[in-house]
Amino acid sequence: MVRCNRCGSIAVIKTSWTPINPGRRFYCCSKTVANCGIVDWYDPPMCDRSVQIIPGLLNSMNRLQGEALEKANEAKRNK
Repeated sequence: MVRCNRCGSIAVIKTSWTPINPGRRFYCCSKTVANCGIVDWYDPPMCDRSVQIIPGLLNSMNRLQGEALEKANEAKRNK
């Protein structure tokens, strides 16, 4: 069990989706009112190639999902 360095509450695991740490999990404070930030990393750093590839894949997936949603909404309007 990992605890927050600042307030002592139990830390929870979340996932980073930043371009520098895509998909990397980290421990952070479980209190939503206290902004204690990242306690520690759960996963080791990703290799350089993963850091280059994952953001592009996420962008492509998000774009395709957006297009599918637009088409579904358009189909509903045309009914």
